[in-house]
Amino acid sequence: MRNLVKYAGIGLLVLGLAACDQKKDDAAGSNGASASQSAQTVNLMEGKLSFSLPAGMSDKSGKLGSESTNMHVYADETGQRAIIVIAGDPTNEALDALSQRLEQQQRSRDPQLQVVSNKAITLKDQPAQQLDTVISANNQTSWSSVILAKVDGKLLTLQITLPADNQQQAQSDADAIVKSITLK
Repeated sequence: MRNLVKYAGIGLLVLGLAACDQKKDDAAGSNGASASQSAQTVNLMEGKLSFSLPAGMSDKSGKLGSESTNMHVYADETGQRAIIVIAGDPTNEALDALSQRLEQQQRSRDPQLQVVSNKAITLKDQPAQQLDTVISANNQTSWSSVILAKVDGKLLTLQITLPADNQQQAQSDADAIVKSITLK
């Protein structure tokens, strides 16, 4: 669990720094370019995890994570839209208990955190837990969907972070990514 918190903290730090550095005019310019690119399927953990990577996002793992650290980062050029995948240590803890603990830790770091939902879901017949939150920092709002699941007894964390200027659109985009997740 400490590694999960450490990696989630690193992920939030990276996204926070990217959000601070991002300019509004950059976001407007990148939207048109990303619409012309097509989505691709990402396969990780020897094919045991796959999901659709939205258009405009690419693998940034070389800068922030690697196969050896079990952390993969996918983001757009602005860093505003990101997916972080962490293959953690084996755990016997229930997913709902892990999700509650993650929610409490996020609340302690961000008193303005808005929890939209913390619920059990099924990903292609595999149990998982989904924690949806809205985070506000530096006059910017982000939608975050964290998916917790187990693959071969190891904790898998997938965090989707999107700008939430339009919260309904951000939620819809995150849900599309979540629905594309396949676990084996």
